[in-house]
Amino acid sequence: MTELKTKPNDQSVDEFLRKVENPKRRSDSFEILKLMREVTQEEPIMWGDSIVGFGSYHYKYASGREGDWFQIGFSPRKQSLTIYVVPELDRFEEILNRLGKFKTGKSCLYINKLQDINISTLKELMEEAIIYLREQYIEI
Repeated sequence: MTELKTKPNDQSVDEFLRKVENPKRRSDSFEILKLMREVTQEEPIMWGDSIVGFGSYHYKYASGREGDWFQIGFSPRKQSLTIYVVPELDRFEEILNRLGKFKTGKSCLYINKLQDINISTLKELMEEAIIYLREQYIEI
C-alpha cells in the first residue's frame, strides 16, 4: 500500500502564508486561518509544502487503506483558495446551497475570494464538518 506524501511538518504557517504572491489571496488566507483556529480550537500545522491543517484524525476505509489527515484545512493555490472540509462534502448540501459562489471537489471547496461567500455559513459548514468527523472517526 502506498504511503501518503502529505504529512504534518514543522514549517512555519505564518511564513508560508506571508509568501503567497497574490495580495488578496494572502489576506483571505489569514482570515481563513483565524476562522479555522476559532472553529477547531487547534493551532495550525503545515501538511506537506502547501496545506495548512487543523487537528488530525485516523481513518480506515473498508478497502483496508488507512492513514492520518487533518480535520479541516486550506491551501492558497494560484487558481483559488482551496478549503478542505470533509470527505463526504455532499452530505452538507443544505448548507452549501446557502454558501455563495464556489466550486467543489470530492472533499473541498474552491473559492476565488472570500467576498464571494457567506462567512457565517462557511463557519457553520466547518463546525458541522468537525462534529461529523469527530463522530465518525475520532475515538474519545
